[in-house]
Amino acid sequence: MNLKGLAIILLFVSSQAFAQPAYQIKVTLKPFTSGYLYLAHHFGKKQYLIDSARINEKSEAVFSGKEKLFGGIYMIVFPQKNSWIECIVDKEQQFSILADTANLFTSTQFLGSKDNSLFAEYQKKSYDLGTSIASIQKQIAQAQPAEAEKLKASIQEKSTQLQQYRENFMKLHPDHLLTAIFYVLKDPVVPPASAHPNGKYDSLYAYQYYKSHYWDNISFTDERLVRTPVFQTKLDRYFNDVLPQYPDSLKLAAGEILDASRSNPEMFKFLLSTLTDKYVNPTYMGQDAVFVYLFEKYYLTGQADSWMNDKYKKFIYDQGYSLMGNIIGTQGADFAFIDTAGKPSTLYAI
Repeated sequence: MNLKGLAIILLFVSSQAFAQPAYQIKVTLKPFTSGYLYLAHHFGKKQYLIDSARINEKSEAVFSGKEKLFGGIYMIVFPQKNSWIECIVDKEQQFSILADTANLFTSTQFLGSKDNSLFAEYQKKSYDLGTSIASIQKQIAQAQPAEAEKLKASIQEKSTQLQQYRENFMKLHPDHLLTAIFYVLKDPVVPPASAHPNGKYDSLYAYQYYKSHYWDNISFTDERLVRTPVFQTKLDRYFNDVLPQYPDSLKLAAGEILDASRSNPEMFKFLLSTLTDKYVNPTYMGQDAVFVYLFEKYYLTGQADSWMNDKYKKFIYDQGYSLMGNIIGTQGADFAFIDTAGKPSTLYAI
């Protein structure tokens, strides 16, 4: 082969590689044969549409883009936006989905994505056990006491089966997004009373144990968690229910979490904006001190400049500067005035 022929082949190969989209999700969703499907993702407690694809006469639609998607739980949203199919987007960003709305749980298949095949297996397991538990709960309402106890035991058994399924999954697939989600869903188990100081139940020990183990095995640098429906719920519960509602306790926890996430820009941005929104207009008087802490430590040092737009930045800085001198328990700013005798004075002179 001459050099010219080799150059043509290399050019063809490189152009093909360049044309390959960073992500491509092919969807066949019956019975739709027109309109659009939408690609969305969770973001904390909200959901956002990020792409759309026209459906052809074969019920096919293709989502693709030049930049990789952030990892997380995504949704294929139906044309009427009244339902969706969830899927995992992580390292595998080239795959296909086959489904029929007549029965999504039995018809949905994922091709070219081991992550999603495992996800589908878990969804089916969870759906089957959940349906069975719901059926038993209806029976309990009409059962005699003795029978009701047996039915409750059956519910507990099925709940244990689901938990065991999750535990086995985490051991077999430690890097899977579902494993990270299962850790978020997992609550710390406080040791029995015999393991408490002096061998007796100690409520303070139990609380401190629960609080200190609340974030076990959860990484604040795993940005995939931002795009799941469970992470913000756990975060809110921590700040609303687990921590004492004193500004000093809240500031300490916020700083620890934000500093732990600093190496991951996406997680850091999510946490800082979420905590800012929470404490810029707090539920309890005095908690605006938490916002001032965030403002001074992270905003004034420029750590949020890369993602704030001008409108948001103005709001944050206006609020921050107006509150800095007005925090409960701190000395107010001095100011000059003319007293009733017409003489100049200052607040601090009184």
